This record gives sequence, C-alpha cells and structure tokens, in this order.
Amino acid sequence: MNSVPREKGKSIILFPNDYVLVDVETTGLSADYDSILEIAALRVIDGVVHSEFHTFLAYDGSIPPFVTFLTGITEEMLIGAPKPNEAIKLFYDFLGDSIIVGYNVNFDVNFLYDYCLKYLGIKMKNDFVDCMRISRKLFPDEKHHRLMDMVRLLNISAEGFHRALVDCYTTKSVFDNLRLLVLEKYPSEAEFYSTFVNKYRRNGYPKKVNAKDIVCESTEFDTTHPLYGKNCVFTGTLEKMVRRDAMQCVVNLGGIVENNVTQKTNFLILGNNDYCSTIKGGKSSKQVKAEELIKKGNDLSIIAENDFYDLIDL
Repeated sequence: MNSVPREKGKSIILFPNDYVLVDVETTGLSADYDSILEIAALRVIDGVVHSEFHTFLAYDGSIPPFVTFLTGITEEMLIGAPKPNEAIKLFYDFLGDSIIVGYNVNFDVNFLYDYCLKYLGIKMKNDFVDCMRISRKLFPDEKHHRLMDMVRLLNISAEGFHRALVDCYTTKSVFDNLRLLVLEKYPSEAEFYSTFVNKYRRNGYPKKVNAKDIVCESTEFDTTHPLYGKNCVFTGTLEKMVRRDAMQCVVNLGGIVENNVTQKTNFLILGNNDYCSTIKGGKSSKQVKAEELIKKGNDLSIIAENDFYDLIDL
C-alpha cells in the first residue's frame, strides 16, 4: 500500500468552461496494486470538445476475466500499445495545467498521479471536479449515484459503458446537464457552491465527530454484508463525503464505528492525510497502530477510501 500521501490537486466544486475530461480503465479498484489499461481524455474549450486523447497501455500480465467482461478490453487489444511510461507521458503532455473533470474522478486521479510520479517523476497537481459530488448534492434522495444511474435519471443517450472514450463523452453530457440544473435551482453557480460547502455548518455538525453520537437509522440488516458487525475507524480527510456521513453509512449497515484503533478494530479506512497536523512519516498515528496490530496477527484490514465506497456500493 502507498503510505505516502499524494500531493495532488484539490477537489473543487466548479463548472469551468475550459477543462480536460478524463477516464481510465484499470485491472482493479486499488491504485496501489492495480494497473491502467486505457486512458481517454477530451480537451474542452468554451464548453465544446476541441480534441480527443486515447491510448491503451501495454500490460505485462493476464487481464482478469471480470475486467474483460466489464470493459470489453482484451489482451489482444493491448498488442503494440505504448509502454506505461510512454503512454503516461503522452497523456501528461495533453493534460498540461488544465482542470480535470470526471465522474468519480478521484479514482482516476489517484491512478494517473501514481503513474506520473512513478514513470515521469512528476507530481500531478491539477485541481479536479468530481461530477459525482455534484450529483449527490442535487439528488440527495437517490440511492445510487453511479454514472449509469445519472444517465438514466437525466435521460441521456449513452452506449458502451466502461470504455474510456465513450465514458468521457457520456460524462460530459452529464456534466452539462448538471450545470443546467444548478442554474435552474440556484441564483448562480457561486450560490450553489456556498450552499454546498456550508451544508454541515448550517446543520450544526461539529468539525470533530464522536463515534458514540452516530445513531443507527436502519431496522433491518444484511448479515452477510462485509461491514456487518465489524468495527471501523476512519483516519484522514475523506474526499467525497464528510466523516459523519461515512460513519452513518457504516452503522446503517450494522457495523460499529470507533474513534480510535483498538484490538477490536476490523477496518481502518484511509482518507487524505495531507491536511492532518499529526502526520509523521506520511502516516497517521491510527495507521501506525493498525500496522502494528496487523503484524501481531489481528484481524484488521487497512483499506483506501475508494475501496470503502465500493464496500458500501457508493
């Protein structure tokens, strides 16, 4: 696992006219362990697609069958593809200093950041706009906020999900529609932004959340869920949701949230440690303690933020 915090750009709520929309297809969900198979991007100027970028990446291994089923990418399609160092250089040159837009784009940014650092020695610090964050604000009552869910909800024509270039064009349509909805519901984009960032302050939520204050809102549970009956602890700043909401998701699934790592802890969920004042050596005290307990044989897993969202089907 990558224990050094990524010094990437900020996740911002904005509707830029000029940006680069990106999407990657990978062999799995973890930027620490999995590989990029395909990168696509659209350069948008004044809201209009100006140019496209697309490349496969050579992969020294067997593509998992479920990845081929999901994306349609086969090993034959990667024959003759640029090596990862060549492909990421082409992408980085295309990206430049543009703002990045994408859907659940923190996932893509983590992979691209790691590749830029590994192969180019560059820390990709472009700010990024996550359409999923905006959709969750505009449609709080929707159970799911995946790209395909927004396509159906917004009645957008789309085919070929999980192929990078197709997903780029689909995401642009969603982004454009979300922008129109914001302008219909709010006096301005700035007003939308202010209500977004002040949501929890207006509701009286404290900055520091105590696990004992989280009360379960469910009466029935799926006892086979991976988080049912499990003790969970969060460390760092989550980039898609505030910690209170994440803790609420855990207890609603029948899990237990704790403030600190103990011998009872089953999952430590890693957020972004960049803003933690107690970080030493790139790790929070909770992560250090969790690693010590794992070495002693405790049933404890350290998982990334995106892996947590996969567990709760977000």
